[in-house]
Amino acid sequence: MLLMLTMLPAWLFAASPSADAHDYRDKNFDYFVAGDPAAPRASLPYFTLALMGGGGSVDSAFVALARGAGQGHLVILRAVGDDRFDPDAGDYGRSFRAQWGPVASAETLVFHNRQASYDARVLATLAHADGIFIAGGDQANYIRYWKGTPVQRALNEHARANRSLGGSSAGLAILGRYSYTALDGGSLESKVALPDPFSGAVTLDRDFLHLRFLGDVITDSHFSQRSRLGRLIVFVARLDEQRGDLKVLGVGIDERSALLIDGRGIGRLAAGSAGSAWLVRATRTPQVLRAGAPLSADAVQVTRIGPASAIEFRDGRVVQPEDQSSAVIRAGVPAADPLLDTRILRTVVPPGDP
Repeated sequence: MLLMLTMLPAWLFAASPSADAHDYRDKNFDYFVAGDPAAPRASLPYFTLALMGGGGSVDSAFVALARGAGQGHLVILRAVGDDRFDPDAGDYGRSFRAQWGPVASAETLVFHNRQASYDARVLATLAHADGIFIAGGDQANYIRYWKGTPVQRALNEHARANRSLGGSSAGLAILGRYSYTALDGGSLESKVALPDPFSGAVTLDRDFLHLRFLGDVITDSHFSQRSRLGRLIVFVARLDEQRGDLKVLGVGIDERSALLIDGRGIGRLAAGSAGSAWLVRATRTPQVLRAGAPLSADAVQVTRIGPASAIEFRDGRVVQPEDQSSAVIRAGVPAADPLLDTRILRTVVPPGDP
C-alpha cells in the first residue's frame, strides 16, 4: 500500500478537499469556500440540469441544483471582471449554504486566465463536485479559458457522471452542444443577425460541452427582455444547414426564469419563474440562407413554455404549450405577429453584455 501511495502525484494530496479549506487568491484564479469540502453529502446525487435566463435569481432552480447534488458539494465557476455583467449574482456560495441548501460546501473558482485551467487545485475541486453552477458574465471568457483544456474535460466528465449542473446568462450560453460565443467582443442584435446571417458577429461554436439531452440544442438568455428571437432563428438556421437536417432546437429563457430538466429528459419551467422558456425549430429549409443575403424563412415554429408545459428533449415535442406560432421572415424583416413582435427585434442592451 505504501508503494502505491508514493506513486501518486504529490499535488493530489495537497489539493484534496479538507476541513481547514479557506479562501485564497492566486495569480491565475481566486478560491472562496463556504462550509466544509470534506463533509459527507446528505443523500445520493441525481441528474438535474438548470437552464437559467439571467437578470435575477430563481430560488427554486438553485434549490433543485442543491438537491440534485445530494446536498453535497457545489462548485461555482466565474471569470474575473464578469461581475459587471451579472449585477444580481450576490454571493452564490453563501446563498447555497444558507438559502438554497443546505449543502455541505460551496466552493467558488474565479478564473483570471487560461492558465488556471491547468492548475491541479482547480481540477481537484472540480473532480470533487457533486454539482456545478456556471455564473453569468461573458461566455467568450469561458470559451477562451476552458476550451481545449483539462477544465473542459472535467466538465464533460462531470456530465457523463450524471451529476447536477446549471448555468445562468453566460453560463447558460455554453450548456448546449452548440453555443453563441460572442468571441468578436460584441453582443449580437437580432436586427443585425436577420439581414446578415453570415455576419462575422454570428460567432457559433460546437462540442464544447456534451450534456445529456442537449445534443441538438443551442441556448439563449435574457430572451424576451432583449428581443433575441431573431438571432436565435438565425442560429438555428445556420446550424441546421451545417448538419443537413432540421433537428436543431433553439431554447430561449426569459429573465428571472429557469427551465429544469430531469433524468428522463423532460424540461419544465421552474416554480417562481417570472417569464417563460421558448423552443425554436425550423420545419422547412429557409427560402434564402446564403452569405450576402438577408434571411427569408416562413416555417420557424416558436413555442412558448409556460407553468403547465413540458418539453420532451428526446424528440423536441412540447406537451401543453402555452402558445405556439410560426415566425415568418421576408428579406430579413419579420412579419407582424402578436405573440412574437416584442421578442423578435432587439431592445436596448447594456453595452458589452453578450
